[in-house]
Amino acid sequence: MPTAADIVASLNRWAPEAQKADFDNVGLQVGDPSREVTRVIVALDLTPEVIDEAVASGAEMIVTHHPLLFKPLTKLVPDGFVPALAFRLAQENIAFAAIHTNLDAQFGGVSFALAGLLGLQGVTTLAPEAGMLKKLVVFAPQTHAAGVRKAMAEAGAGQIGDYKDCSFSASGEGRFRATAAATPHVGARGEVHVEPEVRIEVLVERWTLGAVVRAMKEAHPYEEVAYDVYAIEQSSRTIGYGAVGTLPEPLALDAFLARVASGTEAEVLRYSAAPEAMISRVAVCGGSGMSFFGAALASGADAFVTGDVTYHRFFEPLDARGRSRMALIDAGHYETEWVTERLLAEHIAGAFPDLHVSRTRTRTSPVQTFVP
Repeated sequence: MPTAADIVASLNRWAPEAQKADFDNVGLQVGDPSREVTRVIVALDLTPEVIDEAVASGAEMIVTHHPLLFKPLTKLVPDGFVPALAFRLAQENIAFAAIHTNLDAQFGGVSFALAGLLGLQGVTTLAPEAGMLKKLVVFAPQTHAAGVRKAMAEAGAGQIGDYKDCSFSASGEGRFRATAAATPHVGARGEVHVEPEVRIEVLVERWTLGAVVRAMKEAHPYEEVAYDVYAIEQSSRTIGYGAVGTLPEPLALDAFLARVASGTEAEVLRYSAAPEAMISRVAVCGGSGMSFFGAALASGADAFVTGDVTYHRFFEPLDARGRSRMALIDAGHYETEWVTERLLAEHIAGAFPDLHVSRTRTRTSPVQTFVP
């Protein structure tokens, strides 16, 4: 059976920890990495009720979207909500891991799942992240260029959208003079040698750069490999926050609000919009998404669905004459992210078919609604 470390490694391959936000804390937070796991419970949040479920079902591990530990604990005693949960996990020998903003930023992640709940089509990333890509350029002799190119691709280089093994090559001449201390693959010590070489360029996600460089060097015949790494300024097409797509047919505002409430299972919606608005293009961001309000407006969306919208921000969709440029809809933090439980369960079950994976039966949101 897989260990807790195996499960975390699978999550990391799916949504690499390196793409998390700086404030975040993800991965294994409590427990023995070598603990063998036969049952996993997934949830949006960790609560006492979720731990109760794990104990009752014999689950050795819990995986949630929201981390338990954002800040270091100075002591581990059952005093306070977070320390008490960590203490009990340790007592019950239950491993705990979280996959948070790295899944938020993953193509096909949280916001894409939310877009699916609303029936959006042609979904793309709302706010692509910059600084996620590097360009690796290596110079290889013609005799070994294909092998070097293949090794880099197998290590994860050259992925652009739905295409893999992407690279650019140009032929040229490499010149060098091996010193007396060198052991050249071609040429003689002390003499300038000219070798037909190929310049190979590939895009690399920053967290795979180390593995790609190692694979490249292993496949390269030279003892001193000439290569360059460049920062890429353009945003990644597949890494970023939020999602934007189009409804199958335009909906009147009331009909769209009903769809949002039904899809997210929200008991109440808070919104700002023109009553006569017709909704076709929709931007979404699971959880607290107002950081991407500008991106939603710039995308040409007729509506932006997210959570945790504060009072004054409901004025932001209005133009200078007080007319709404875009419907702003707060469906709730939990309501726009509970679908993450489904994502987690499907991924873990797919990666480990012999593992028993279940979603929590607990609605973990601490927020309650009173409707008089």
